[in-house]
Parts: sequence; C-alpha cells; structure tokens
Amino acid sequence: MTAPGSADDGFPIEKDTVSMYFVRAAVAKLGPAARGRALATAGIPAEWLGMAHVRVPAAAFSTLWLAVGRELDDEFFGLDRRTMKVGSYALLCQAVISCTTMERALKRILRGFVVFLDQVAGELQVQGDRAELRLSNRIADPADRRFADETFLVLTHGLLCWLIGRRLALRRVAFAHPRPDHADEYTRMFCEHLAFDQAVTAIQFDAELLKAPIVQNADSLKAFLATAPQSVFLRFKNDDSWTARLRRRLRQASTQAGETHWPLLEELAAELGTNPTTLRRRLEAEGTSYQQLKDRLRSDLAIDRLVSSQASIDELALELGFHDASAFHRAFRRWTGLPPGAYRRREQAELEREGR
Repeated sequence: MTAPGSADDGFPIEKDTVSMYFVRAAVAKLGPAARGRALATAGIPAEWLGMAHVRVPAAAFSTLWLAVGRELDDEFFGLDRRTMKVGSYALLCQAVISCTTMERALKRILRGFVVFLDQVAGELQVQGDRAELRLSNRIADPADRRFADETFLVLTHGLLCWLIGRRLALRRVAFAHPRPDHADEYTRMFCEHLAFDQAVTAIQFDAELLKAPIVQNADSLKAFLATAPQSVFLRFKNDDSWTARLRRRLRQASTQAGETHWPLLEELAAELGTNPTTLRRRLEAEGTSYQQLKDRLRSDLAIDRLVSSQASIDELALELGFHDASAFHRAFRRWTGLPPGAYRRREQAELEREGR
C-alpha cells in the first residue's frame, strides 16, 4: 500500500484516507478467493475488514475499485441485477464529452445509466431556482441499496464537477436511509447539509448551474480516465464545510517544526468568529466532532510519515503532539489495527516487493 495522496493534471489532491466501510461494501459481492485477490492487489490486509475504525489511503481504495470491477466484470460492484461491464463508465464519459452545457451532459449521463443499470436510475427535476437529481432504487437489500445510492451519486457528481472544471456546489443531500456511522464521509464527498430517512435519495443545487459550459475535451478526458476512479471521488471534495475548514487549520498546525500544538476548540471557534457551543453543534450536524477530526488527521499524518520518512517512533509521537510514545502506540493501533513499527515494516516489505 502506498502512502496516502497523489496529484494529477495540476489538481492537488490532499493526502486522504477512505473509511473501511467503503472497502467492506466494495468487496461484499466477491467470493473468498476473489476478495483475497482484490485486497492483495490494493495492498489492504484482509484482517482490516473487521476493524471498523481503520482507514486506507485513497489510492489503495481506487486500486481496489478497479480490482473488484475486473473480478466481477462490473463497475457497479455487483449491486444491480444488470452488470455494468468494465469499460461502461469510460464509454459514458466519451458520450458526454461533446455536450455543451451541464444540463445536456447530466441528461445524457442519466440516459446512459438507464442502459447500464436496471434497478437504479436518476431523474432531473427543476423547480424555480432549484435543480434536483432524484434517484429511484429498487434493490431489495438495504445495505446494497444504500451503497448503490452512494456509488451512483459519486460517479455522477464527480463526473459533472470535472466536466465543468469546478466543484458543483450542492444545496442539500437527502438519503433514503437512516444516518449511518460513516455519515461524516458524506460531508467531505458532497456537502454539510444532509438529511436522512427521506422519501428518496436526492442532491439539490442551483438551477443556474445547469447552464455551466463543459470545459473538457477529448484530450483531457484521456487524463481523467487514466486516474479514475480516484479522480472521480476525491478531486472535487467539499472544501467549504466546517469540517474542511477545521481540517485545513489543523493541517497548518501539523506543518510547524517540532512538536505539534493542536489548538483548543475554543481557540478555533474564536478564529472562525463563532463560539464553542455553536461550533460543536455545526460539526455534529456534519457527522463529526473536533476529537474525530484531530484523530483522523493524526492517523493520516502518521501513516504518511511512517512510510515516507525514517523518523523514529518517539520522534513521530512528538511531531504529532502525543505526550509519549506509548500513547502514540495505543492510538495508532486503534486507528489501523497494528502497532506503528509493524505497520512500517509491512509497508517497507510491500515497497520492496514492488521494486520501489
């Protein structure tokens, strides 16, 4: 497994990790042998599937997505009774690259999914200044139905963002399922205005955006497809949420030389022009907390430094703001299921096998 993060086409991708929920959901339709092959290809240990709090580098999840697609010959994870054969998404992208506006592209995308899928479809509705993409999903199993909604939205929203060359800002995202434990992932993927247990899954945005011109062409499409699916689900993250704003501030703290000083919530609230109670409430509405944000960033930084540097465990503990190495050991084991030294040895062995 490689260290989190990459960059492509001049669009920087922040070092990122993906929830183990998405890993488990991605391999759910594979048999034991195929699951083992797909996880091995992505460098994800099979035992991590049982560790709810473990996160994997985004590049590893991207590799897993492709590996599962090859195993199933299905780019929709085997969720729909009609197989979306490998190459379908590229064909869909090629079909929309000649469109002149986002509205035409979106309508063509939805028509394409009707061809590829049987149980999941999307419909564009426009009322006044509001546009809404509403999903219909007839998959029986609740877990499969939820993951199908998530996958459909990621593929569609990510493609639209790329086509217009900027993030398609969403007003609201409604989900036709209860709030899951990984709801904070939705904030980063879509927006902070989330609703659950709704009649249908839908994303809402300003209707004016339907007039946005398509700025991509056949040449840029080649580069986009070369980095998919990571370019689809990470390039245009939601950077306007309170979660994203605090993460950027914490990352600034982590880049200081020597021991990291993690600011108190009260300090951050003052910087952002609000009060601690309001900030806690806003983070809670986005499905997270200050402690969770700090732990996730520490986890991402620890994984990156273990793989990319020769710093000792004691030095890393100091860099990340832990009181001592034992506290860092306990936290890292909670994040990844392995002590930091064992994680570093495993990653180094993986890199040696790959000849890097």
